[in-house]
Amino acid sequence: MIYLDYNATTPVDKRVISKILPFFSVDFGNAASAHPFGRKAHEAVAHARRRIAHHIGADASEIIFTSGATESCNLAIKGSFETYQSKGKHIITVATEHSAVLDSCRSLAARGAEITYLPVDPNGLINLQALEAAFRPDTILVAVMTANNETGIIQPIRQIGQICHEKDVLFFTDATQALGKYSLDVQKDNIDLMAFSGHKIYAPKGIGGLYVRRKAPRVRLAEQMQGGGHERGMRSGTLNVPGIVGLAEALWLYTLPEETAVLSGIEKLRNQLETGLLSLPGVFSNVRLDIPRMGHVANFRFEGIPGKMLLSRLGQDLAVSSGSACSTASNEPSHVLIAMGLTEQQARSSIRFSLGRFTTPSEIQRATNIIQHAVTDLKSIQ
Repeated sequence: MIYLDYNATTPVDKRVISKILPFFSVDFGNAASAHPFGRKAHEAVAHARRRIAHHIGADASEIIFTSGATESCNLAIKGSFETYQSKGKHIITVATEHSAVLDSCRSLAARGAEITYLPVDPNGLINLQALEAAFRPDTILVAVMTANNETGIIQPIRQIGQICHEKDVLFFTDATQALGKYSLDVQKDNIDLMAFSGHKIYAPKGIGGLYVRRKAPRVRLAEQMQGGGHERGMRSGTLNVPGIVGLAEALWLYTLPEETAVLSGIEKLRNQLETGLLSLPGVFSNVRLDIPRMGHVANFRFEGIPGKMLLSRLGQDLAVSSGSACSTASNEPSHVLIAMGLTEQQARSSIRFSLGRFTTPSEIQRATNIIQHAVTDLKSIQ
């Protein structure tokens, strides 16, 4: 079976596995313990924190470890609201955000927050003038993801962050799909809070992080999990030492010289897939191919063919999805594609393909042939 769902999750890289195995059995200490076992675990966590911080231009003390990006998004949004609600209760976000952001905002709306959901253009990009117009005297937070998990489009986060700082408003970005694969610098990009996850970059599931700026401005968050005051008092709980070590190692692998060629190769394979499928009648890309977007994601619309029917047909050969892995159980069409102006029928006829480090040229050729045959057959029986 050909795996083309890397945006849902990635296999753990063998180089990462080799680094984390000792922390399951030999160096198994609790990083909060004072004895030698605990000190060794603490040192491993501290080293990992420094490596991750260096990658994004942060200080090690600004990295908070969590269970994943969903928890990080909840902590960033709810923690900001609870800390700064005396200043204001208005939050700006985007209609195409991940459900971890949108659901957090809906939860806060029930507690008195006022949420502005910015619209997007047909390619999923926000309008910076519309963003500026949305600010109010009581705005405390703007939440805009770096790269969309369904379409791969990249928002102009540096400009967004600059606007936020000019307005004295915190800027939070969900960088889950961008970290490692896209250049991020929290200082240059004017980011105050940034969520990320391990299992999107060949590290284990169950580990993630949140960058929290310490100066200019110093960001404070109300903890959402009580019990021990770990992680600068923002996130209590025993640290996942193997996961943390794995996250840092996985991120470091992106700095290797050969990884540039790997990322370029993935983009070429994605382009090859797009060329092959867009040659078919009734197949369209849901975003323009010349806008800023991640090099490993493609989102196609198969006009006249329900996505579930096509997914069922491809299911024996290809692992792909109709959208976010966090919402595949829902019968609702993609909220991202609907926000971009697609009809419900068009959204239901769309499939996301995401490639990764272990995708091969022969797999893309086989996948293209399989999809072409499936589309031809399904159109013939419509």
